[in-house]
Amino acid sequence: MKKNIIIITCFAASLMLSSLAQAYTGQELTKDANVTLEAARGIALKTFPGDIMDYELEKEVGGSGLRFSFVILAHGVGHEVGIDAITGKVLENILEGSNPD
Repeated sequence: MKKNIIIITCFAASLMLSSLAQAYTGQELTKDANVTLEAARGIALKTFPGDIMDYELEKEVGGSGLRFSFVILAHGVGHEVGIDAITGKVLENILEGSNPD
């Protein structure tokens, strides 16, 4: 019984680690970023606490031109939070799908 629990625990841990290590859109741009994905994720969750549903690193107008974009869901509300990948500044915090212009 104890051996089964250890095996299950190890399997669950490996699944969690593999999901963190999965490639994401724009991952090839990380060499140009000063802010790590983990740091940007922390800033985004402080800006809008919830569950990250999707994320990417992209070239986009505004700030340094390189940003992490996170889609965060909380209480049925989705937000897009953009973090400058060079400075760590919050560039965007809007309802998912809304147009800030």
